[in-house]
Amino acid sequence: MIRTPACHAVVLLSGGLDSTTVLAMALDAGRTVTALSFRYGQRHTHELEAARATARRYGVGDWICCDIDLGQLGGSALTDDSLSVPTDGESAGIPITYVPARNTIFLSYALAVAEVRGADEIHLGVNAIDYSGYPDCRPEYLAAFEGMAALATRRGVQGDPVRLVAPLLHLSKAQIITAGLALGVDYARTHSCYDPAGDGAACGRCDACRLRLAGFVGAGTADPARYQS
Repeated sequence: MIRTPACHAVVLLSGGLDSTTVLAMALDAGRTVTALSFRYGQRHTHELEAARATARRYGVGDWICCDIDLGQLGGSALTDDSLSVPTDGESAGIPITYVPARNTIFLSYALAVAEVRGADEIHLGVNAIDYSGYPDCRPEYLAAFEGMAALATRRGVQGDPVRLVAPLLHLSKAQIITAGLALGVDYARTHSCYDPAGDGAACGRCDACRLRLAGFVGAGTADPARYQS
């Protein structure tokens, strides 16, 4: 990314591997950062503890955590306790861990924060290579949302739209980890698991854990996260 010290960015920070890497990249590129997290009814709330700690560790004083109860809508194993998180590998098609319209909802909030804070960019950790097949992680989705944002906001119609920045979009998980390690990211402090134990230990079997573990193997290093025995 082009180093622009005066540029202000809203970074979507879940507390996971990808979003923490994106935060490190944004700060390395000289961005002033507002970090935005969501408590949306997810069963893996340990990620929010990781997000808060990550923002503090990187000196991001402007951290916002928004409450949105997507659990009342159901439709996803991440928000509906009556549905089980798959632990037998990736399924064909869009998996049950897809949260309906989640990225659209998150980006809409981020767009509002960007307008209020005067931010020029929204940075997010979506990936179209090593991912679970979610439709809102594709390049065409990001392009469509960016176009909508240019039409639907005050600064957009004034000719200065907020830009979406997705630096991990075309990277493998191993490449993401390698890039993060080069920036000093401590992946032991990140949380990726969809179905962790009560103490936060990762299950090692859900799609998120499988992709993460394979990424560390590809990067030639061990995953420092804590897993259930």
